[in-house]
Amino acid sequence: MRLVVAQCSARYTGRLSAHLPLATRLLVVKADGSVLLHSDGGSYKPLNWMSPPCSLAVLDPAPDAADRGVTQVWHVQHTKSDDRLEIELHDVLHDSAHDLGVDPGLVKDGVEAHLQALLAEQIQLLGHGHVLVRREYPTAIGPVDILARDASGGSVAVEIKRRGDIDGVEQLTRYLELLNRDPHLAPVRGIFAAQEIKPQARVLAQDRGISCLVLDYEAMRGVDDVDSRLF
Repeated sequence: MRLVVAQCSARYTGRLSAHLPLATRLLVVKADGSVLLHSDGGSYKPLNWMSPPCSLAVLDPAPDAADRGVTQVWHVQHTKSDDRLEIELHDVLHDSAHDLGVDPGLVKDGVEAHLQALLAEQIQLLGHGHVLVRREYPTAIGPVDILARDASGGSVAVEIKRRGDIDGVEQLTRYLELLNRDPHLAPVRGIFAAQEIKPQARVLAQDRGISCLVLDYEAMRGVDDVDSRLF
């Protein structure tokens, strides 16, 4: 992982356009190829980013950019789309690289872990003919909650959350991009499963071809008898 603290500006073009004016920010370049720009606020969420697969080229500035104080230009190009992130660096305050090794992934507790176990046991909730391949299917960027196959034999990756928001969809997107590089699995479709799915997350999932599944935790546990409901 490379960490750079610098005065920079950035412009994102592709499916949308966005611009970050000149300010001091943290730039993170991860081993999976992703590039993220962070400010000193906003919790964990970056101001802008490029998800893998993408390529990073560090170039010398053009004469007019050099006259404005630009010392480096980063071109981050997505390899499967026209999305591009261009970052102009001015003063670089810190630049370091660190080998973090292989991460064991998030160990889930409580309801989320129980949802995963229940859905693995009740895999037909994904649709008729689905069969479980494995829980916690390992990848280079962390384990996929559930890997299954549908009635036609196609691969299905499932990400499970208690509350489904945009970050969960982004996480599943990264898994799908990686899994679809494996010829033994591809094509892999995604299902985003949660007790509650935010409207923005549902729109993003649909835009990326990911299905959404709302999980009834009480019914899956056998506590809520759906056949006895009046409504």
